[in-house]
Formats: sequence, structure tokens, C-alpha cells
Amino acid sequence: MKNVHTHILGFPRIGARRELKTALEAFWRGDASAAALEQTGAALRARHWDLQAKAGLAFVTVGDFAFYDQVANHIQLFGCEPERFGFDGADSELVRYFAMARGERGCCGAHAGHALEMTKWFDTNYHYLVPEFSPETRFALACERLFAEVAQAQALGHAVKASLIGPLTFLWLGKEKAADFDRLDLLERLLPAYCAVLARLKALGVEWVQLDEPILGLDLPPRWRNAFEPAYWLLGQSGLKLMLATYFSPLEENLSLAARLPVAGLHIDGIRARHELASVADWLALPKVLSVGIIDGRNIWRTDLDRAISVLRPLLEKRGGALWLAPSCSLLHVPFSLEGEDGLEPETRSWLAFASEKLGELQTLQLALGGGDAEAALATSRAASASRAASAHVHNDAVAARVQALAPGADERSSPFATRVQRQQARFDLPAYPTTTIGSFPQTAAIRAARAAFKRGELDADDYAAAMHAEIGYAVARQEALGLDVLVHGEAERNDMVEYFGEQLAGFAFTRNGWVQSYGSRCVKPPVIVGDVARPQPMTVAWTAYAQSLTARPMKGMLTGPITILQWSFVRDDQPRSLTALQIALAIRDEVADLQAAGIGIIQIDEPALREGLPLRRALWSDYLAWATRAFRVTASVADDSTQVHTHMCYAQFNDILADIAALDADVITIETSRSDMELLDAFGNYRYPNQIGPGVYDIHSPAVPDTAAIVRLLEKAARVIPPAQLWVNPDCGLKTRAWPETEAALANMVAAARQMRLAA
Repeated sequence: MKNVHTHILGFPRIGARRELKTALEAFWRGDASAAALEQTGAALRARHWDLQAKAGLAFVTVGDFAFYDQVANHIQLFGCEPERFGFDGADSELVRYFAMARGERGCCGAHAGHALEMTKWFDTNYHYLVPEFSPETRFALACERLFAEVAQAQALGHAVKASLIGPLTFLWLGKEKAADFDRLDLLERLLPAYCAVLARLKALGVEWVQLDEPILGLDLPPRWRNAFEPAYWLLGQSGLKLMLATYFSPLEENLSLAARLPVAGLHIDGIRARHELASVADWLALPKVLSVGIIDGRNIWRTDLDRAISVLRPLLEKRGGALWLAPSCSLLHVPFSLEGEDGLEPETRSWLAFASEKLGELQTLQLALGGGDAEAALATSRAASASRAASAHVHNDAVAARVQALAPGADERSSPFATRVQRQQARFDLPAYPTTTIGSFPQTAAIRAARAAFKRGELDADDYAAAMHAEIGYAVARQEALGLDVLVHGEAERNDMVEYFGEQLAGFAFTRNGWVQSYGSRCVKPPVIVGDVARPQPMTVAWTAYAQSLTARPMKGMLTGPITILQWSFVRDDQPRSLTALQIALAIRDEVADLQAAGIGIIQIDEPALREGLPLRRALWSDYLAWATRAFRVTASVADDSTQVHTHMCYAQFNDILADIAALDADVITIETSRSDMELLDAFGNYRYPNQIGPGVYDIHSPAVPDTAAIVRLLEKAARVIPPAQLWVNPDCGLKTRAWPETEAALANMVAAARQMRLAA
């Protein structure tokens, strides 16, 4: 008798129509109460659990929901909110939560200090809030939210599997805020808090608890590896069944460690670690449960169910007829459902599966392996695979020929930076500490309404262009009034920095509601790369040239780089990512050439996702960095010496790839540094970064307006690390999500700070 169970590690929390985003932003504006926000959260959880139950999952997963971020949830759960926020017991849990996330107290209350640093969740585009640890950090069970959610699920009649970030991963994700201190030293203090949580869950009648330890897929220092067995021996005393969950990477040298830990089950990423499944099945002693992540939790392609069954059947036999099936990781990283996606070309739609459809795929696999009749679903899967393999939407001979003909030196600028910088200074005559912004300006309600009306056909092309020209004119005039040195057109016409370009490139498909959470209420709608990529016509030239016609100051052309387009899209899985990246690079290269021909002398090619794409295992870094940096250089190398190429990167650690960032050979790089108090800049200084650099001087994710003195302090700190002649002055990131009043106030202070630095030089 086959004993096949299905479960998931997590589900998208934002809702089918981004209901959570709407509720959050209403609360932050002060238009809705905390009770209303909580009510929305409860309704979304109930709806999502119902979907899981109807798909026949053995348990609904509880603990994956968060109003902003799951790591922030754990900071509150374990009572380790940083002391610097000055919480005195008077603030509610939600107020403290959003103060940590957004750098403000309450909806519109007093400033509570800079928000917690954000960085990427492993190699995804999801951003988590970084815990801050010091020798004084203490832990205690300090929040009831998880237990209330368990009780809610149970009251609805669901069997519950609770989900937590494991203790080693929680510490790994944090940052030390004191010298000569190792956050792993806090493990002995943290484990009793975990034990208290497990005891409460057991008292509530929970049988299984999922503990996520994705760091087992990393190159761990020996001390961290050695901490797992004693930690899990202690946690195992809870009497609960613990499911250790790993994902995003093979286990490699940690395989035997994970298999022998005193837990009741082990989840393996069957997409990224498929080659390890047989070994894990051998190493994992019965009666421990093996959970196989056989459905891709990070991409949207329909599963080849026949292939999945061929992988699973031998494992099922090895495990004595018992197996758990799941997506490879949380479904947080894919859109909610294909329902309502009638705008997709029918053939393309047949190739896709979002979170809700992946639940159905699990159900089909369970039925097929258990001896049930799954033939109709399997036939649909086979038809989709055959259609995609033969489709004319996928292959473009002209693109293939262009890639094949690319010359070896096509990724090199004409002259070295030392020559280029002189020609650029002669052309632009910029002052010391030149000021600029990263690209976008506030996307007002009027901008969004005009764009929506244009898409619906209610606004013709001429009227839409006139509306966008008015917005561009306003942005240019405001920048000139503020005294910025290098201007941007504000990107009023752009919905998203990747989607905008994908909509104009061949080889892409788009969804109506394919939203994925990036952080907090920020959602993105990744394009789907279905085939070979090419640029049929210019994408940004007319808008940028119009903006340049309004001012004598330099106007930056704004482009998204090939690696970021790759990383922030759902990428085809039928060819190497490196080849897709090179196709995108050639398309963006054509845009660089056309901007330059139109007289645009400064071109920014954003690559915030370069570090994100880095494989989690160091052994794979050199290959990735070689093709990723080459793709950027192919894009930029068409620029003349007097054309200044900028790039922007944010919310990632760069210390270990600085040589590769330098190899991009961008004339100017701008980076996010304000949340780390310029800490990230130290690595660039120690490396003696050769080109120019703009460290972000204020956090654009907070509505708080920095004063001039605060910006001067950061610039003075930067000037002690980087020679002042190399420094630019800019915000951390684009200003799309901010409002005009706070934007102008912050930029005015930024310009004033730059002028102070010039006077002091």
C-alpha cells in the first residue's frame, strides 16, 4: 500500500489580487485601523488554507504568513527587537513591527531611527529584514501571533503543520553589531526560546513542525556545521515531529549531517538537488520521512509529470512505499493563480503553472503514485511539453546567428577608464561630489491612471504621450530647481524596471495578475521569457531625448541590465541561463547605441540583481561571474569614451565579488549604503575600487526625510574611505514609491550636503 502525502513549505501571502498590499498601504496612510489590517490577514490565511485542504494536502502550513517579512516575524517571536529603536512598552506589536521595517513609529508618528537593513533572501528577489545581534542580545518567547494563527487554522477544521525558520539559519541571516563577536555564540540563549515555542505548539495539538534550514545548502564554516547536532538534539526533546527543510541548493558535504540529525523528516529540493535524491534516500534511516520537492517552487513552468514520476518511483520503492511530495521551496516566489490570465496566448498559457496550479500538480502526482487514475492530467502535461518543444514562439534563427557571430572583443570598451574619465569630465564639467538620483521619481495616482487608461484603450497614443511629456517636464523642472547636477527623466511611462523592457522585447510573455512579493507591500510582476530575445525597435530613446531637450544639464538614459532582466523574470529552462543573458545583452546593447546616437551622454545600466544571481556554492561562482559580467560588458562596450556608463546595485553584500564588480568596468557605480551606515562602502575602499562610486546617502524605503547634517555625516564617512574625487552623491535607490513632498525635501537636503562638502574640500 503506497503511503504518499503532499504538503507545501509556504504559500503566497499577498492574495490573488494583492489584497494584502492594499490593506498594508491603507494602514500606513492612516486610512485603516490595525483591526482592519488584522481582519484582512485572517481572511487571506483562511482562503489559502482552504485551497490547500481542497488540494488534498496532509496539512495546511501555518507560520508562513507575514504582514511584511517572515524574518521580522521571528525577531518579534523571539523577543530580540534591537534596543536602538527605544521601544518602551507603550507601542503596540504592529507599531514596533513596522518601525523596524520602515523606520517610523505608527502610521504617521515620530521617527524611530533607520529601519533594519534589507538584503536578498539567498539567491531570490525576495528581501528580508536583517536581524541585529550583539553580545547583549537576549531571547524569549515574546509574541503570540504564531499561536493565534495555529488556533485560527484549527478552528477552521484543518490539520496543521507549523513552519519556523530554524535556529541556525535565523542566526546566520543576522548581522553582528559589535566588534570581536560571533553571533553563533548566541545559540545557547536562542535554543530555549525555540523550545518554548515548540512546547506551546505541542500544547495546541500540533503534530508536525517544519524547521527551515536552507543554510545547509551553503559552504558552512566548521563551527556552524558542528552546531547542528547538539541544537537539534535539544529541539528533538520537544516530542514534536520535526521536518527539517532545505532548499535552493544541493547539500553536498552536509548531506550526511542533514540525514543523521535527530528529526522525524527531511525535505530536499528536488529541482536544484535532484542528483542527490537517491543518496539522501539511502542515507536517511527509516522510519524518517523523506519529503521530495519535486515541483519547482521558483519558476512557473508546468511540471513534466511523467519525468517527475520516473524520479519518484525508485525513491518510493527505497522508502518502503512512503514518501512526502512538495514544491522545492515555499511558493512565495511564484504568482497566485493562472485564473483570469486570459490575455496570455493560449499555447503559452498551457505551459504554465502558478501556486494554485502547483497544488493541483501535487495532487496528480499523489494520485498517480498511489495507483489512482491520473491519466487525463498526465495527458495534459504531455501535450504541454510537446507543444512547448515545437513552438515557433520559442526559437528565432536570427537571434541564434547573432550570438554565434559575436566577436571575442565585443565586451571591451575602446579605452581604459583613466582615459575615459578625462574625456567625460571635459564633456560634462561636473563639480566635486556631483549629485544625481537613481532614476525613478514618484509614480503618482495621475501617472498610474493615465497608463491604465492607455492600456484599456481609453487614451490614444498622442494623448498618452502628452500626459507623459507633462510628467517628464515636471520632473525635469523640479530637479533643476533643486540644483541636481545630472538629471533623469523620472520614468513616468514605466510600470516596472523589468516589465517595461520585457514588453518591448521579442521572446517575452506577460501576465495580468502574476504578482510576486519583493518586500513588504512591494510586489513585482515578472515577465516570462518564453523564447529567444531580440529588440524589434528602440524602447527608451524618444522619452529620454525629449527630457534632454528640456534642459542644458546632462540627462541620464535609464536602462535595466541583462542580468537583472534575467533574474527578475521567469526564465526559460530549456537552454542555459548564460545564453539567455547574452541574448538580452545584445538587445540592450542596441538601445545603448541608439541613446548615444541621439545625443545622450550618460547612460545607466542597472544591475541590482548581479549579486543575487550568484550561486550559493562558491565552486560555481567563477563560471557564473564570467558570463554575467561579460553580458554587462557586451551591453556597455558600444559606448564611446566620452559616454559615461553608470550602473546601480542595491540590497546585497558585495565584499566577496568586488573584483568582478570592478570587471564590469562601469564608469560610475551607485550602491545602497544608508541602512548599513556606510558599512558596505568599507569593502570598496579596502579593495581600492578604481572607478567612481555613489554611495546612497538616504534610505528611500522610509518616508522619513533625512536632514542635511545626517547626509553630511555619511558623506564625511564615505570620504574617509573613498577618495573624494571618485565620489558621487545620490539616494540609495529609485524614488518611485515615495511622494513628491518628501522626495523634494530629502533631495534638497542632499544637494545642500553636497555643497557643504565642496566648500570643505
